[in-house]
Amino acid sequence: MFKIGEFSKLTQVSIRMLRYYDETGLLKPAKIDKFTNYRLYSTEQISTLNKIIFLRDLGFNVSEIAVALNHWDNKFITNQLENKRLEIENMIKSEQDKLSKIELAKKDIRQEKIAIHYNVSIKYIPSYQVFSLRRTVPDYYAEGQLWKEMSAFADKNDIPVSSNTFTIYHDTDYREKDVDIEICAPVARMGENMNGFVYRNTESVPIMACTMVYGKFENIAGAYLAFANWLQEHNQYRMTGQNRQIVHRGPWNEESPDKYLTEIQISLEKI
Repeated sequence: MFKIGEFSKLTQVSIRMLRYYDETGLLKPAKIDKFTNYRLYSTEQISTLNKIIFLRDLGFNVSEIAVALNHWDNKFITNQLENKRLEIENMIKSEQDKLSKIELAKKDIRQEKIAIHYNVSIKYIPSYQVFSLRRTVPDYYAEGQLWKEMSAFADKNDIPVSSNTFTIYHDTDYREKDVDIEICAPVARMGENMNGFVYRNTESVPIMACTMVYGKFENIAGAYLAFANWLQEHNQYRMTGQNRQIVHRGPWNEESPDKYLTEIQISLEKI
């Protein structure tokens, strides 16, 4: 048996960390001397400590390490390592996105463009005869999969649809997950509903505020902030109904994201 100081020297792990592993239950002393209350460790515990350090250095937290220690076999650990790799890759991507936004913000400040102005116009939106697909999807980025599904279904069933498509967002608030989205493609004639695809007439909107967003889809958030300022200045209106979006130029017809063109439509009513 080794006292905690001796065990610390042999394993090159600080006393502070050994005490921490004791408190968290990852590595409790093999024995506590009943007269001195000294923590005593055995040579057999060095293997467990090495596993803890190995996983800690790979980014595993205490609870994850505890699970790994209790299920230590090659297959389980390999799966845990793969999950951690994917987690770290996502974290790296998220941090890289932040770095890109910082560089863009610095550029905007240098060019005095930090306050982006969007022109808001009011127009009447008539009812459209559409072929539509409405689903609750994991997030807003999943909308692209709906368009792929509609395109494939239309091709397979020889359904002629217009390229003047638009999206209706049925939620009354912004959602981080479980988003209620309906994609719509105008059609010349109605057909039979099938497999979740529906023919219907969309609602007309007497007062629709519209603004064009140029560039990457990330710029859309700025358009909504600009609209908030516009709405505050034009307090004779208030938001009502569902928002819509039209991507006039996107990944399918424009190579450069800087040249994308998206129209944001927000339904209003006069107070």
